Amino acid sequence: MPVSVAAEMRRAAVLGSPIAHSLSPVLHRAAYAELGLDGWSYDRFEVDEAQLPSFVGELGSEWAGLSLTMPLKRAIMPLLDEVSETAASVEAVNTVVFTEDGRRLGDNTDIPGMISALCERGVEKVESAAILGAGATASSALAALARICAGPVTAYVRSEARAVEMRTWGERLGVDVRTADWGEASEAFAAPLVIATTPAGTTDALAADVPEAVGTLFDVLYEPWPTALATAWSGRGGAVVGGLDLLVHQAVLQVEQMTGVAAAPLAVMRAAGERALSGR
Repeated sequence: MPVSVAAEMRRAAVLGSPIAHSLSPVLHRAAYAELGLDGWSYDRFEVDEAQLPSFVGELGSEWAGLSLTMPLKRAIMPLLDEVSETAASVEAVNTVVFTEDGRRLGDNTDIPGMISALCERGVEKVESAAILGAGATASSALAALARICAGPVTAYVRSEARAVEMRTWGERLGVDVRTADWGEASEAFAAPLVIATTPAGTTDALAADVPEAVGTLFDVLYEPWPTALATAWSGRGGAVVGGLDLLVHQAVLQVEQMTGVAAAPLAVMRAAGERALSGR
């Protein structure tokens, strides 16, 4: 069972490298304040893959959970007692919950977080989709699309090795993945749903190619925001889902798992994230 909400003092944190930019402490602390969890704290720690085993091994019984960002989402898996089917499907854990009997449970809230963020904007089912990029976030996007996309997904990538990787993920996740060269990425804009999973600046050159009629863009970046692509997209009347939407929805699920509350305060967490970003 999850840790008890009634515990006097509980700790949680986000780990990664680099980690100074992370908004997770802002979101989780806002949730704790709204929920009246006065004894709870949430911090961030710079931890790389080599440091991870000793860091986790030294945690005491006051720890309720961990959030993991790059490069730790796969490195954490051998240190866990159990991994959810969702996390195993993409070989990536971003959430660890410590149970009262000391077990470490791993999950991935990025995938349901993506689905929830899209549903919030009215995107529940699509006939096809496109993904820009082929990194770790792209595999999570494929896992999300496995649940909401009825038809093919085209991934626009920079190398044949990445293309093979995406097709392999598609076979594993049960998604009809087709690949195309990055030089043809503007063709993605004809899809009813486009998910941009690339680093900051990568899609800027594509902004000028956004057509008059577009569907929904899910750009996973939250800083800088809006991206040039998101600005062009909304200027054409298309719906835009941003990285903060994803971050908040996955954090909501983390708060619920770590604390055991039935419903984390999404609106409060989003507002806290918006304030923090506006101050940067």
